[in-house]
Amino acid sequence: MRSLRLILTNPRYFGPAWAFASLNILFGTWAIYIPVVKEDLGIDKATLGIALFFLSLGVFMVFPVASRIVNFLGVGRATWIGILLLCFTALFPLMANSFITLALALFFFGSANGFLDISMNTLVTEIEKEDQQKFMSASHGFFSLGGVLAGLGSFLILVFESRMLHMLAAILLVLSINLVFHKRYRHIKAAPIEKEPFKLKNFKPLLLLGIVSFVVMGSEGAIVDWSGLFLKEVTLAPETLWGAGFLGFQITMTLGRFLGDAISARIGSVKIVALGASIAILGYLFVLLASTYLAIAGFALTGLGFSVIIPELFRIGGNVKGVESSQGVAFIAGTGYSGFLVGPVILGFLAEQFSLNTSFTVLLGCVILVLGTTVLLRRSRVKQS
Repeated sequence: MRSLRLILTNPRYFGPAWAFASLNILFGTWAIYIPVVKEDLGIDKATLGIALFFLSLGVFMVFPVASRIVNFLGVGRATWIGILLLCFTALFPLMANSFITLALALFFFGSANGFLDISMNTLVTEIEKEDQQKFMSASHGFFSLGGVLAGLGSFLILVFESRMLHMLAAILLVLSINLVFHKRYRHIKAAPIEKEPFKLKNFKPLLLLGIVSFVVMGSEGAIVDWSGLFLKEVTLAPETLWGAGFLGFQITMTLGRFLGDAISARIGSVKIVALGASIAILGYLFVLLASTYLAIAGFALTGLGFSVIIPELFRIGGNVKGVESSQGVAFIAGTGYSGFLVGPVILGFLAEQFSLNTSFTVLLGCVILVLGTTVLLRRSRVKQS
């Protein structure tokens, strides 16, 4: 919990961590109103799915250019501008009066999400380098905390009786705190690196990190979408427990991220990825035993294992020799987000053609692959050092 204490007692670290929370507070507040927007616009699920695709498209469109913009603006200033863009575009989807305006609104909202995601992860990477302090994992813990705050905000629906007022309240919360703390990091710029011509040996670690990011975030997306159905259909859990797997996953994910920095400082980045993968493997083995309570415990263990991996990948990606930190972060974000979107779809196809047990067995195999990849990562880092 040292990194959490560091964030809570030092404005230099709290500011970037609050940027992480801000992203999920506003995204989560929008997500609460998705059913309402669908009903008001009179669109079916398939049409809503197409509209939501434009949100993902906005994220993907910004990834290739974000690192250049971040380097041009300076990583601290880019993070602050990303927050302003997010606050501005968060209103658009709730103002939509047709499918076309909703799709456009989600595209711009997604673009702001993607830009802030890359800039804030790069910012934390640069502060860690400069201060020799680790707080990336705890910052991702603040992202999870932002989701919790957005969830609690759902109780305000009856208070505001207006989606716009609710979102404006969320924006006010996000913006007021960022206004106080952004001065602590706005001046920060990425440290210059020694430019090198393209070399496969420099790209190889990023490629390995991208594979791990794709698999882990794909698995996260699968658990978010399919854990409830697994408990219902495979373990025959009562209705009151259908959401317990997801809840356990989220709780351990949040707690693990607040503990991850201290463990990383002690054993190193690659070893903590290997440790996280090992815990996730144990979790999937519990899930596949198909007993309700063991499966719930398995989802919780999987959340604990995954909690430390993605923050660590951003940390490693931002420190690859010969690659600018913003480029490394953008690559990890792009491959990971691809997995988050594609993973549940692939798992759904497998579940339809075979069974949910088959889907989760494939996930187990993928995490075993991640564990094997850490051996190659260790060798790549040894060769570069």
